Amino acid sequence: MEEEAPRRFVSAQQVAELAGVSRSAVSRAFTPGASIAAETREKIMQAAAELGYQVNDLARGLLANRSRLVGLVVTKPELGFRAHLVAALSQALIRRGNLPFLINTGSSQQELQAAQTALFGYRAEATIILTGSPPASFAELAKQNGQPLVMIGRSEPDCDHVRIDNAGAARKAAGLFAAQAHRRLGLAGSASGTPSIVERQRAFIDEARRLGSGVMASYGSDSDYAGGQEAARQLFTRADRPQAVFCVNDLIAIGLIDALRWQFGLRVPDDVQVIGFDDIPEAAWDAYRLSTFRQDPEEIAARAIEHLDRRLAAPHAPPATSHLYAAYIERQSTLSTLAKNPDTESVA
Repeated sequence: MEEEAPRRFVSAQQVAELAGVSRSAVSRAFTPGASIAAETREKIMQAAAELGYQVNDLARGLLANRSRLVGLVVTKPELGFRAHLVAALSQALIRRGNLPFLINTGSSQQELQAAQTALFGYRAEATIILTGSPPASFAELAKQNGQPLVMIGRSEPDCDHVRIDNAGAARKAAGLFAAQAHRRLGLAGSASGTPSIVERQRAFIDEARRLGSGVMASYGSDSDYAGGQEAARQLFTRADRPQAVFCVNDLIAIGLIDALRWQFGLRVPDDVQVIGFDDIPEAAWDAYRLSTFRQDPEEIAARAIEHLDRRLAAPHAPPATSHLYAAYIERQSTLSTLAKNPDTESVA
């Protein structure tokens, strides 16, 4: 049986031959600002369209010592809000002319090492590290390799940052519950220990106690639906179960709400009020109608790109931080607080 010839990409030389021009003319036609006659360029573009030719951006970037790759470093990119943030960052980078390069750090040492090798072996021109648990070694290697580095939702020295007001939102959640005279509050947290999660947990507990409410803290093994169900079992098998629960993200809140309904026979918000964090699309589903604090993935991505542009233009500028507000979105998992909190946004 005769072997098939390997498929090859259409070359610039093939475009030149079809258009009846030189190879260098094809290169100029696809180089912004290069000098080329309009008629010649039109012939080249017609030939390129006919053949299906695309510029080899990777090769062009390597010749210019600029890969155009931007690494997105994240643990469990498929999980909850992170998936929406990765999508928004990818779209923003593509619009900018970059090629997003997703680095899933995994959880084992072998997976971490493979992720580091991939990120720096391909000479990414910049790195964006998302909240989660990528180790600090990623940031150190990026700085050692002279890469612009943007951190989202975590803190590292000598880096640009985009941060959400986790603590402010968590304190507000405690205040909303206290305003309705709830004195037995629950915290549905996570043992994952990511920076954003820890910040929300600490702020909620501190503010609730300052306001005179007791807090029962529970921690699922991860920041996901199953973790929310674990947290519910820890909180609601007690005799003094909480009247209201702050969940450190929406996936945990959704898992907790389902456990309250189907395992404990409780109604939300009549028996228990619940507030989440993130405002993922599922939070608005009729099954949950979850009151929550909104993180806007598009806004976060835009700020990250601004930091990236600034750092590439001024490599030695001092580190900068963008602080973003998390708006409270009230739905039906809490009793109305509008009368006491006029700045609250209500969503039917």
